[in-house]
Amino acid sequence: MSNKTANALNDLISIARDGKDFYEEAAQKVDDAELKTLFARIATNKAQIVNELSAAVQAAGGKPEDSGTMVGSMQQMYGKIRATLGDTEYGYVAELEESEDRLLEAFDEAARDADTPPAARDVVVRLLPEVRSCHDVMRARKHAMKAAK
Repeated sequence: MSNKTANALNDLISIARDGKDFYEEAAQKVDDAELKTLFARIATNKAQIVNELSAAVQAAGGKPEDSGTMVGSMQQMYGKIRATLGDTEYGYVAELEESEDRLLEAFDEAARDADTPPAARDVVVRLLPEVRSCHDVMRARKHAMKAAK
């Protein structure tokens, strides 16, 4: 049972780590001070999510995942290219919002999945409001920037 808990949470750790790394990079690349602050704040939030999930994996007797995903790396690379070729701020916001979609979907799926062990589900359900909040902030920012174009 603890192995299933660790596996379920490690998948979420990898996706959250992707987001953390991408936000940290985006905060360095954009010129807009408000976006820099927002990206840094959400990167810190992602780090806290990774830490809480990692603690739950350790409590279940597992080894926390210490890297991101291939999809996350590709998304980050695409975000860099998109930002380089066009509107840097909007390019990063759009790609970060897609990263948020991915994390929220993974959390929602883990919360709904009957095979998610109770210990993992408890952590997922506890962190879900924060994951949803970050998602909603980035979605709203993307739509506002798109409307302003």
